[in-house]
Amino acid sequence: MSYAAQIRNFPVLIAFCFLVSHACCSQNQVGKTAIADSKGSQMAITGAEQFFEYLPMLKNKRVALVANHTSLVDGRHLVDTLRSQGVNIVSVFAPEHGFRGAADAGEKIASGKDPKTGLPVVSLYGENKKPTAAQLKDIGIVVFDIQDVGARFYTYISTLSYVMEACAEQNIPVLVLDRPNPNGHYFDGPILEPAYASFVGLHPVPIVHGMTVGEYANMVNGEAWLKNGKKCSLSVIPCKYWKHGDFYTVDVPPSPNLKSMNAIYLYPSLCLFEGTPVSLGRGTPKPFEVIGFPGNKEGTYTFTPVSGPGSKNPPHMNAECKGFDLSGFGEGFIREKGKLHLFWLLSMYQSAPDKTTFFTPFFDKLAGTDKLRKQIESGKTEAEIRESWTAGLEKFSLIRKKYLLYPEK
Repeated sequence: MSYAAQIRNFPVLIAFCFLVSHACCSQNQVGKTAIADSKGSQMAITGAEQFFEYLPMLKNKRVALVANHTSLVDGRHLVDTLRSQGVNIVSVFAPEHGFRGAADAGEKIASGKDPKTGLPVVSLYGENKKPTAAQLKDIGIVVFDIQDVGARFYTYISTLSYVMEACAEQNIPVLVLDRPNPNGHYFDGPILEPAYASFVGLHPVPIVHGMTVGEYANMVNGEAWLKNGKKCSLSVIPCKYWKHGDFYTVDVPPSPNLKSMNAIYLYPSLCLFEGTPVSLGRGTPKPFEVIGFPGNKEGTYTFTPVSGPGSKNPPHMNAECKGFDLSGFGEGFIREKGKLHLFWLLSMYQSAPDKTTFFTPFFDKLAGTDKLRKQIESGKTEAEIRESWTAGLEKFSLIRKKYLLYPEK
């Protein structure tokens, strides 16, 4: 009998004991988020799996869940698992890409009703990105459980910050069920400047912050980064058997265009291209694994973006793009080096036929500063650009260290 079946048929304490035994003895399996290093690490236990730790916190409360398609426990959605345990879930808040994770990047999501569960789904990527007082009325606790990938511009942590802010204003506690960060082994990039704060970057952290959502939530709360310096009543259920530096495989794509671990590792270095004319392969089988644009003189790889699920209107749709296939670079080179790579960005800028239109205003929001764009335009080398990040990263390192829940490898 699977773990999911066990939890449906036994009391919470028995289920917890089974979970510990299962985690210690199992090998990596399809549909299960796991870690594995060269020595064959045991399974990581996510916060959501540790029912014994947090079910008492939900007892007799009206619960709102911030969740999406990654909110799984042994292949079963957390909503279904908690309801089977008698938890009174009254609403679901959905981030970018929606509750079922199928919407395009940037596509506005309408609120509605989940057809499977009948629960009301409140979009936090539609009319409002922050829960309103009315949407939180009579809620006793808000539970956040979403798989993140560790980049500042990946908007799930912005949703988390807004949820914390709204709950602080309404005196509602927030519970974060933590999950490991596949890019949690390093932090790098320019620190966001307040003038460039947006939904793709709210707080003064580097592009890669090297923290789990639980650690990040503690930092936002502890550093008083919420509006008016408010703090929310925050609890975090940490993962077990994971540390920064462990390899970590995410079996469920956390968003429609991050379909592989290679793409997840490449994402922090490549997402800056979203503020340029360069295609990242949206509308192809390998989004965030290929780069190019029509008429490019560099590279030999060609691809043609087309409309499809998760990318209805990709950049350069139906036009042949020329550039580079980066398959394998993420899982090998980038994962091992543990830093942002600007080589491709600098190369594409140099090969652009019109450099005056290469950067869009969105680029500075993604970078969190206008300095990176100006450095590239002035001909700075990657080494010179990286050197300019040093002081900011040293300061961030001291802040980050205060909130780490897991040892660093």
